[in-house]
Amino acid sequence: MRLPLPQFGRRDGDGDRFSEVIETSTTEFLAQCLDSDSLKFPTMPPFGSWVKAQDEESGNTVYAVVYHATTMPIDSVHRAQALGLSLEELREQQPQIFAMLKTEFRAAIVGFTSPEERRVYQYLPPRPPQIHQAVSYCSDDEVIRFTEDLEFLRTLLQVASVPVESLAAAAVRQVYRTRKADRDWLVRAGRTLSWILKDDYDRLRSILSQIHP
Repeated sequence: MRLPLPQFGRRDGDGDRFSEVIETSTTEFLAQCLDSDSLKFPTMPPFGSWVKAQDEESGNTVYAVVYHATTMPIDSVHRAQALGLSLEELREQQPQIFAMLKTEFRAAIVGFTSPEERRVYQYLPPRPPQIHQAVSYCSDDEVIRFTEDLEFLRTLLQVASVPVESLAAAAVRQVYRTRKADRDWLVRAGRTLSWILKDDYDRLRSILSQIHP
């Protein structure tokens, strides 16, 4: 069955900061979504969506793909409890709930661009974005430019503790949508995956079965 492709594109004003790095490492970063101005939960970035953060010291723009997101109480001691209320009822009866929760996500770094050379590099940057750096969604143009090369698929297939077949498929689906259903690009992506996974047909079949042109 073919499912509709999710919308991952421009959100909350393309390029606007929607989260902030709170933990960082060579291969990934953890970011916390900023609180909403209204009584609603912070928007959880979709699995496989493309985000960016700038390393202000080097000027590099670091690109990453979201692979895990969670909403939890700010107070780690007390768990959220089921209240049996709709979102509207929560706003009316328990408005403090919205200030007691946080949304965080982890993103795998897949490459970067340098300000001097204006080139795309599909390997790990010299350093990741630092703590408290702004994180925003990538624009359509940035996603298209970055994915001219397909080496990022190899990086996604090496992310630990995540269903990487689903992650790679989600990233490909988003790029395909962003590229206005560019079938030639999709064919190139399929061939690249076939080459990377030439000795693992089961994993390749799992990924291809989740890509719906």
